Amino acid sequence: MSNLTLGDITQLLEQKYPANSAADWDCVGLVVGNPTATVKRILLVVDVTKETVDEAISKEASLIIAHHPLLLRGVTSISESTHKGELLTTLVRNDIALFTAHTNADSARPGVSDALALTLGLKLESDCVLEPETGIGRIGTLPNPVLARQFVDQISTVLEYSPSPVLLAGNPDKLITTVAVCGGAGDSLLPIVGVSRADAYVTSDLRHHLASEFVADSKCVLINIAHWAGEWPWLNLLAQLLGDAFADKVEVLVSRIPTDPWTMSTARS
Repeated sequence: MSNLTLGDITQLLEQKYPANSAADWDCVGLVVGNPTATVKRILLVVDVTKETVDEAISKEASLIIAHHPLLLRGVTSISESTHKGELLTTLVRNDIALFTAHTNADSARPGVSDALALTLGLKLESDCVLEPETGIGRIGTLPNPVLARQFVDQISTVLEYSPSPVLLAGNPDKLITTVAVCGGAGDSLLPIVGVSRADAYVTSDLRHHLASEFVADSKCVLINIAHWAGEWPWLNLLAQLLGDAFADKVEVLVSRIPTDPWTMSTARS
């Protein structure tokens, strides 16, 4: 059996998530690593943090595939006195490669929002893309209508645990059949959702004024979920892709460490 190289894996990833489908501001692709190096174990993560890098070391992974870019904004130093410098140096010292697929994974079919929609139990049709120009966002239907308050409870149950709560804006007794979703921060799609047939929109990082104005003008309810939890389901989809492509040549692990910045929440009624 021939060794599987980093180049073999990046070739597959670049076919499934082409760099030219990423947003202009995005930074995707191979960040650290030698394409000729052998890869036997991969760790899939949403964020590259000290905790997920430590996990990769402890599990002897030689490649991390992340959704969020570590180097999205300009870096002028990788001194170990800086957070990103310390992470990059640790990766290099431990021979761990890093590859990221961000907005190119959002727009892919199937991609981040497809994975979220399936996790929520939605049926997606062929014309389910919310924003065809970018390929971002999906819309689908529930097998059985539920009240918004019940749907929020269901979402809290099926999503991977995060300290961040699931929040509802709008009428808790709204009957939900059709649901729009966008993994990650999705308030840029609010104008599209507003003129869609959606009864509910599930996404993350909704801002106060935009959410307030939307529910004042629309009968569609908003459901705000943890950013990490909304994108985590894609890791399982990616694990399946890698498993189908490379079978027993590589072991694929999915990190379950929540990497939302929030570490605690309290509810008041």
